[in-house]
Amino acid sequence: MARYIFVTGGVVSSLGKGLTSASLAYLLKSQGYKVRVRKMDPYLNVDPGTMSPFQHGEVFVTDDGAETDLDLGHYERFTNISAKKSDNITTGKIYSDIILKERKGKYLGKTVQVIPHVTDRIKEFISGDIVNEDFVICEIGGTVGDIESLPFIEAIRQFSNDHGKNKTLFIHLTLVPFLKSSDEIKTKPTQHSVKELRGLGIQPDIVICRSQKSIPIDQRKKISLFCNVAIENVIETVDVRTIYEAPISFYKEKLDKQVLKYFNIKAKKRVNLLPWKKITKTILNKRKIINIAIIGKYVNLKDAYKSLDEALIHGGLKNNVKVNLIRIESDNLQANQVKKILRNVSGILIPGGFGKRGTEGKISAINYARKYKIPFLGICFGMQMAIIEFARNVLKIKKAGSSELDRKCYPVIGLLNEWNKNGKLIKGTDVNLGGTMRLGLYEAKLRHNSLIQKIYKTKSINERHRHRYEVNINLKDKFESKGMIFSGISPDGKLPEIIELNNHPWFIGVQFHPEFKSRPLSPHPLFSSFIKAAKVY
Repeated sequence: MARYIFVTGGVVSSLGKGLTSASLAYLLKSQGYKVRVRKMDPYLNVDPGTMSPFQHGEVFVTDDGAETDLDLGHYERFTNISAKKSDNITTGKIYSDIILKERKGKYLGKTVQVIPHVTDRIKEFISGDIVNEDFVICEIGGTVGDIESLPFIEAIRQFSNDHGKNKTLFIHLTLVPFLKSSDEIKTKPTQHSVKELRGLGIQPDIVICRSQKSIPIDQRKKISLFCNVAIENVIETVDVRTIYEAPISFYKEKLDKQVLKYFNIKAKKRVNLLPWKKITKTILNKRKIINIAIIGKYVNLKDAYKSLDEALIHGGLKNNVKVNLIRIESDNLQANQVKKILRNVSGILIPGGFGKRGTEGKISAINYARKYKIPFLGICFGMQMAIIEFARNVLKIKKAGSSELDRKCYPVIGLLNEWNKNGKLIKGTDVNLGGTMRLGLYEAKLRHNSLIQKIYKTKSINERHRHRYEVNINLKDKFESKGMIFSGISPDGKLPEIIELNNHPWFIGVQFHPEFKSRPLSPHPLFSSFIKAAKVY
């Protein structure tokens, strides 16, 4: 029997609803329960796939090929449970489904309205694709009071009435600010946020208070009184030193205990916090520092490469080093400045991306890494830029480029027209951009005795993809004759997945996104190996 936990946020955005949901999910899973975590986003895009990273941050990709909110990355990293397409929905997707049904006459002539049709579709999402989960944690994006989130708030209110209070729990996360000038912690924003939520028909069962400082008991009692919440269910979350300390913090505050008490059930086994304590201790202790340059188009927004940042931290944990990320805007990287700007880095990483802006800066950095034997990792677009750099400067194909960027170039990178997945032929397109790329988990066969095979310690791998253009397989022999090895290929032999240099200590490009599968408790082998190489550079 599934029990549903709804997590809302108030006062301001970016309080940490995703980390709260992920931490609670870990604590419940650690106590022997099967948990599922979901996200409802109020924006009108069908998914974040066509949104600029400056607008929404990273697009996280699931095994089954969904382009989703970055919070699903938090869920996976904390719980080690792979998310699905059915774990993320947006207002755009809901309205798209409803309008399609209306055009087909599925509503039998009825007037289609927010209530009941939109709210019914949201409720279908909440309880859909649930098999034998004990807990389903649903995070509602945005802030209570936003016009966009009103249908979701109404839907979860209805859902609680439909299923009963014994199967539904409301958690509200708010900000309790500290005013330095008066040396006071203020509870009024939380009171007003809960009042707003109650005005929409929802009484929170647990209020989580985000604060810079520990909240004194008098202020907690005040929140309890004015928000109509038991004092033991007013839970503080003080800013942690690292996000991986969050499960420890919530356990100390007895969040999981209060959730189980609410549902009148007991833990099946004890929570294991030792891995998180070990990680926290390692992160906070002084270690050797290595500089890794991330050269991309969106480095000014931290969330644009969220999974990548975390994967590099995981690689550092594995090698007992602290990774200092040096973010370099590729637009501003000129060929004559590369040596000066990158002289103190131990590794260079070119992440994924789309479009022409900043490509020449990336190519210059790759040229520097290749010539000076600096450990290099190119991911997706980064691998394609490595192919172009090698084609221009080693194969002497001066007009080498990608047809994505220049229709008149010599296309070493071209549009993927069709590909095979599990025996099914899928056709690509560059007309409709949303959801039409090569998305999700695909297999790659690894070359025997290659560096990549030694890293993975297996003959084949399955990794997550998100791209529309591919390396031209017809040029494989030319590249390999000059030392760039195609060490990973799709099972049908048509799509290059991994390249490496045989005269370089560590130079690898991958067409997929390994960062999506890295976990703090099980770092991805590719990032562990990359950081190991950078450590000894």
